[in-house]
Amino acid sequence: MITLTPAASEKVKELLAQKDEAFALRVFIKSGGCSGFSYGMALDMKKDEDILEEQHGVKVVLDPQSAPFLSGAEIDFVDDITGTGFKIHNPNAVSTCGCGSSFHTKDDAGQPGACS
Repeated sequence: MITLTPAASEKVKELLAQKDEAFALRVFIKSGGCSGFSYGMALDMKKDEDILEEQHGVKVVLDPQSAPFLSGAEIDFVDDITGTGFKIHNPNAVSTCGCGSSFHTKDDAGQPGACS
């Protein structure tokens, strides 16, 4: 499944503090981006078909279609001279785009599109 670093967990907790306690961090992929798939994250409520995990006091939900592409991924939160934000380190990605939010896997490339 997905691993949240302590830094990512703390940032998500800050964001969730403004929401109802039923909300969780949703991590997903969608077709698009310059390499085939792009990552998405949102604060959302769990749906019946979702996979739910809890790490460092943060609920994380994945839809069944995204889960295989994100298995083993680590989400970190960085604040350094190169930028501030969440970074996803995905062992399933065989290549990534220069923007860092688009990737493709060995077996499934998705449909490349514009990097945004």
